[in-house]
Amino acid sequence: MGAWTVLQERQAMLLDPAIRDWVLIPIMIVMVLVGIVRHQVTVLLNGTPKKADLKSARETKALQRGGILRAHGTHLPEHAFEARKTFLSDAFEKGTYEKDPNASSKPKGNVMQDPAYVETMMDGMKKNMMNIIPQTVIMAWINFFFSGFVLIKLPFPLTIRFKSMLQRGIETSDMDVSWVSSLSWYFLNLFGLQSVFTLILGSGHAADAMRDMQAMSTMGMGAAAGPQMGPTGQPADMHKIFLSEKENLDLTEHEWGLENVEMRVLVKYGKLPRSVLVDYKKAKSLGSASSQSASSPSSASAQIAAAASSSPAVTAGKKKGRRQV
Repeated sequence: MGAWTVLQERQAMLLDPAIRDWVLIPIMIVMVLVGIVRHQVTVLLNGTPKKADLKSARETKALQRGGILRAHGTHLPEHAFEARKTFLSDAFEKGTYEKDPNASSKPKGNVMQDPAYVETMMDGMKKNMMNIIPQTVIMAWINFFFSGFVLIKLPFPLTIRFKSMLQRGIETSDMDVSWVSSLSWYFLNLFGLQSVFTLILGSGHAADAMRDMQAMSTMGMGAAAGPQMGPTGQPADMHKIFLSEKENLDLTEHEWGLENVEMRVLVKYGKLPRSVLVDYKKAKSLGSASSQSASSPSSASAQIAAAASSSPAVTAGKKKGRRQV
C-alpha cells in the first residue's frame, strides 16, 4: 500500500471543472440523445412488421425441438425419450417439416433475382447504416474537438492491461491507468448506456452497441442473412440441415436424470457414505445396470438398498457402531 500511495501522490492531477461541464457531461448527453433519435428512426424505417411465414417457422421450430430433446432428454424416462427420438428422426429423414421438400432437387437460380431476398437485403443494409453513421459521426466529433483530453479518474486501481482501453488518444507511458481519455469515455458510454436506453425506450430497443459492432464487421450482409440463409447469402439447404440434426439425435444416448436418486439423496444428507455411489457406479459399469433397468421400480429400489448395505464402507460403519439408514 505504501508504494501505491507514493505513486498516486506523484501522479496527482487537478482537472479543470470546465472539462466536466463542457466535455464529460456533453459527450454522455449527446450519446443518449443520438441513441433515442436512432431508435425512433429505425422504428420508422421498419414500418409494419411482416407476418411470419408458417412453413418457415415450422422448419425453425422443428430444429429447435430436436436441439431441446438432445439438451434436456435426461428429464424424460427412457421410453418417452426413445419415442420422441424415433419420431423426429423419421420426420427429419422424410422431410416432413421442410418448407419445400423438392427444393434440393431443383436447379438453383440466381438469388439476386428473387424480389423477397433483395428486399430483405436492402432493409438490412438500411438498418445497419442507421447504426453505423451516427457512431462514426460522434467518434469524428470527439476526435476533432476533444482529442487528448483527460476527463475522469476511476476510483479503483487497474492493471496495465487496461491502459490501451482507457487511454486511447493519449500517447503517454507513465500516466496512471485509472485516468480515462475522451475517446475511451466514448467507448465506455457506448457499452455502458444500454441500461439507460432500456429504462427510457424499453426492452428490444434499436440503440444496441453490440449490434453496431456486428454491423460494422458485416457491413449490412449479416442482417440480411436470416435463419434460412447460408453464410454466403444463398438459401440454406434445409434437407441437409435436417439430416445433420437426425445424425445428432441418433448419436445422443439417454441418461435418466432420476437414476439412483434414493441413494444420492441419502448420501447428500449424510445417511450413507459417499463411497456407496462409487461402488454402485463400478457395479453399473460391469453390467448390473442392464438387469436393474429390466426389473420393476420396487425391485430396483430393493437392489439399490441391497447394494448399499453390502458395500464395504457401510459394513465398516456398522462395525464401528455408526447408525446407517
